[in-house]
Amino acid sequence: MQGQTFGHLALALAVGLLIGLERGWQSRTLPEGERIAGLRTFGLLGLLGGVASLLGRELGSVIPAAVILAVTLVMGGAYLLRFRQDHAASATTTIAALVTLGLGGLAGLGELALAAAGAVITTLLLNLKPILHAGVEKLQASELRATLNLLLISVVLLPVLPDHGYGPWAVLNPYRLWMMVVLIASISFGGYFAIKLLGPDRGILFTGLFGGLSSSTAVTLSLARVARSEPAWSPTLASGILVACGTMFPRILLVASVLHPPLLEALWMPLAVMAGVTYGGAALFWWGQRQAIDNPALVLSNPFQLGMALRFGAVLLLILLAAEWIGAQWGARGLYVLAIVSGLSDVDAITLSLARMGQGGLPVGQVVWGILLAASANNLVKTGLALGVGGRAIGRRVAGVLGAGLLLGLAVGFGVNGVP
Repeated sequence: MQGQTFGHLALALAVGLLIGLERGWQSRTLPEGERIAGLRTFGLLGLLGGVASLLGRELGSVIPAAVILAVTLVMGGAYLLRFRQDHAASATTTIAALVTLGLGGLAGLGELALAAAGAVITTLLLNLKPILHAGVEKLQASELRATLNLLLISVVLLPVLPDHGYGPWAVLNPYRLWMMVVLIASISFGGYFAIKLLGPDRGILFTGLFGGLSSSTAVTLSLARVARSEPAWSPTLASGILVACGTMFPRILLVASVLHPPLLEALWMPLAVMAGVTYGGAALFWWGQRQAIDNPALVLSNPFQLGMALRFGAVLLLILLAAEWIGAQWGARGLYVLAIVSGLSDVDAITLSLARMGQGGLPVGQVVWGILLAASANNLVKTGLALGVGGRAIGRRVAGVLGAGLLLGLAVGFGVNGVP
């Protein structure tokens, strides 16, 4: 027991020393005696927090309360003296001292992981001051409002929505539908800042790659909207859409083969062909725009597009209703029709369903063709979105590559798995 207590106090001391290292480094140019607190002071504060929490557990909460009050008075007084001398208005070191005291207290109580993580995060925040301040200075009013609006629809509204189905076939699930709205808005938001920070060429590819891990349809909608107002950037925007679409194929293969391993052998070749053609087209368009002599500036609009996301949510609801109606009308006989209609809105759900049906005895060939048809239907939807939302300049590029990948992939599927 005594050894455990020593370990807790050792971590409390280490927490203080870590934060004190950063504070001491920041004030390293100040003469001795002009620093409010440095490495030793913060180390002692962390240790004091650990000791106070141990004493409080034995003698009552008045001990840690008195320690907190005393440290607050001492650090506050030091801050006021410093302010009177050179009018330095930053209270960061004073607040950091109180945080160190609290983290030391957590370590003393045995919350070791929480105390260690808190110390690392605190030190990182303190050290990132120049970057954070520069970011705030460059942040525009519309970007701040967009950030707050995104937090409102995701952090505030989403958790309170019921996660239950309502209406015909229980399709109207407020939580899941709003989750798609949040996803589309988030990808649009993330793409805006990726393009702003990384530049149009790298930022668009980054958006396509990481957005495609969750929803290539949302990426298509977001980048096609940009192409509508910036047609000169259509090649690079098309490459971002194609990267997202190409990422869908390895994701499908992973999900299907994990749930039903026999699908790996039958699926990998057609999906690899589809992915290869799609990624190849993306690379071609991206490189072509980079080699262009005169690339115009890409003008970024409002990063928060709630209206676009809401309209897509409504379309998604109609597609889900159609899919459920077809399933109710034809049942197993309409497997391929159901796969196509389900693929119009979401590939992952029908992939999961078909893989589970394969576990239950459905022939591998039927499962494979259901998945391939769903993926093909999903790419047709994204082609339509690129054309309808983005215009011909981006739509014809996306349509050409996705169409070629679809035809070649289905041809390989015929060769590997036979006629459906």
